[in-house]
Amino acid sequence: MSVQTLPQEGTRVIELDPWLEPYAPAIKTRYNLFKKALSAIDEHEGGIAKFSEGYKMMGFQVDAQGGVRYKEWAPNAVAARLIGDFNGWSHEANPMTKNTFGVWECYVPPKSGACAIPHDSMVKISMTLPSGESVDRIPAWINRVTQDLNISPIYDGRFWNPPKEQIYQFKQPHSTNSVEGLKIYEAHVGISSPNERVTTYKEFEHDVLPRIKKLGYNCIQMMAVMEHAYYASFGYQVTNFFAASSRYGTPEDLKSLIDRAHELGLTVLLDVVHSHACKNILDGINMFDGTDHLYFHEGARGRHELWDSRLFNYGSHEVLRFLLSNLRYYMDTFMFDGFRFDGVTSMMYTHHGMGTGFSGGYHEYFGESVDNEAMVYLMLANYMLHEVYPNVITIAEDVSGMPTLCRPVAEGGVGFDYRLSMAIPDMWIKLLKESTDAAWEMGDIVHTLTNRRHMERSVAYAESHDQALVGDKTLAFWLMDKEMYTNMSDLSPLTAIVDRGLALHKMIRFLVHTLGGESYLNFEGNEFGHPEWMDFPRAGNGNSFAHARRQFNLVDDQLLRYRYLNEFDMVMNQLEDKYHWLQSPQAYVSLKNEQDKVIVFERAGLLFIFNFHPTQSFVDYRVGVDVPGKYKVILNSDEKRFGGHERIAMNGEYFTTPMEWNGRRNWVQVYSPCRTVLVLGL
Repeated sequence: MSVQTLPQEGTRVIELDPWLEPYAPAIKTRYNLFKKALSAIDEHEGGIAKFSEGYKMMGFQVDAQGGVRYKEWAPNAVAARLIGDFNGWSHEANPMTKNTFGVWECYVPPKSGACAIPHDSMVKISMTLPSGESVDRIPAWINRVTQDLNISPIYDGRFWNPPKEQIYQFKQPHSTNSVEGLKIYEAHVGISSPNERVTTYKEFEHDVLPRIKKLGYNCIQMMAVMEHAYYASFGYQVTNFFAASSRYGTPEDLKSLIDRAHELGLTVLLDVVHSHACKNILDGINMFDGTDHLYFHEGARGRHELWDSRLFNYGSHEVLRFLLSNLRYYMDTFMFDGFRFDGVTSMMYTHHGMGTGFSGGYHEYFGESVDNEAMVYLMLANYMLHEVYPNVITIAEDVSGMPTLCRPVAEGGVGFDYRLSMAIPDMWIKLLKESTDAAWEMGDIVHTLTNRRHMERSVAYAESHDQALVGDKTLAFWLMDKEMYTNMSDLSPLTAIVDRGLALHKMIRFLVHTLGGESYLNFEGNEFGHPEWMDFPRAGNGNSFAHARRQFNLVDDQLLRYRYLNEFDMVMNQLEDKYHWLQSPQAYVSLKNEQDKVIVFERAGLLFIFNFHPTQSFVDYRVGVDVPGKYKVILNSDEKRFGGHERIAMNGEYFTTPMEWNGRRNWVQVYSPCRTVLVLGL
């Protein structure tokens, strides 16, 4: 779809949500700015598809004869040269010329019929500034950097050009999984083994991918892949945007991992960080050509004080080329299937979400605090991705609740497929930290789980990597804490704390899965109740890897109770595959009983009965259901294979009575033990 065929005003979002009508001018303005930017790209760059292939033009390009053309945008420099191992770091051997747009270029001809720059050799661009100072930088479009801590913590740029026979050849195409019904496994390659070291791409491919497939997830969200100098930043201080992190292996290893995931039927998303960049100069893109405003805004606008990082200038044509091409690079080179965009709230507002509480009032989303340049970039990114890749999936990490975020750009939306429901995990942590079980308000829990915009998909989750990072704890650890070290074996007595922990861990996740959204997410290891917290090696912990790993050995030990939670997680996903509640309309909640601590709802033709009461079980408990018939047990969390007490007969039959109950046309009576969920179906 070109700019000429786009709707004139892009205000269909108002037809879908009439409450947006007072903000029509702001929506029109945003949409017109998007069309203006797209029109400029069409006019000067031959369309956004070509414009976003900058990675095929910038940086290092090797021709069929083995010659290397190198291009770099650095308008402030008055002279530049390519230096590296290949020319003895000579400042005279490979000078570069500058065009009117500030792009420097040089050509290194082949040598004796072969590439003159050896594969994996070190390279830099050296530039002379107007002051006469000479600075050396890692090329901004570099696709391989490595670190040798025996020499320096600073990363080195590498010329990645392996022999043809060593380049990984994909066997599988992009995933064609539907955008509907996503069950996402959020994973960090480096922590993906019980070993106290960095796990590799190869180990993840061989050891973790089969676990993900067996658990019933259909999508992987890969964290911390874009190169970051500081491991403990969890990948959120990106230094080299086109380089897949070398600490886990080679680019070819990552390609193999993704290809194997596709072979297993898994969609693979990249956690992309375009909300900010590391402020490193020597191995980042900050102060690249000696100015603080090349890729970023200058002054305070270009700095995120809380994150101690730099902020992109999304209004710059070359920055748009850099970021849009970054998305295409990961889609084309590594065959990722889409992205989870980090820090979208920070991008969309000039206050970056800091010191601001979003009440849900529409005026908060369309006022002067909105950064329209960033909004246009997000619209361009989503528009381009969905035009070029029919099955692409994009997810926004947004805590603000921006309306229209997950509607198509042509309607006047921002174009994402999903937003993360970030209020849900916050609610569970708050309940477990501050309330007794008896004080939990069923109405508040249901409200948090169902308070989302209709026709804008959301990803529901009980906990992600955010809740596991140092300073917090996993839900399992909040529930069972120190007893996880001593009482998780079947050879030890089942204590009240562990019994409660196992029960609530299952119920919390299942309630979120079935009631909370149109997609479900889990952070790796939490499916089996991974204990403790997550902390990367750093000076403050003696550079220890003790908490920078996932102890899969715990769930593999058949004597430990972790396997019960793992089994429930698997069955939960398998049931969704069968009944498709994530693709069904929002559930009808018929009961939120504060005294009984019971929640009852229907979704996808199933009847869900959650009893959160810590001690009270109910015999012949009457619940409403709309469709009459003979119901049977589909799932109950009290099964022995889930670490339960077998209080519910799996072969029970439940007959409806045609009488209105809790707003439903029929009722059925069930036995509902304390701290269990019972699922009935026809």
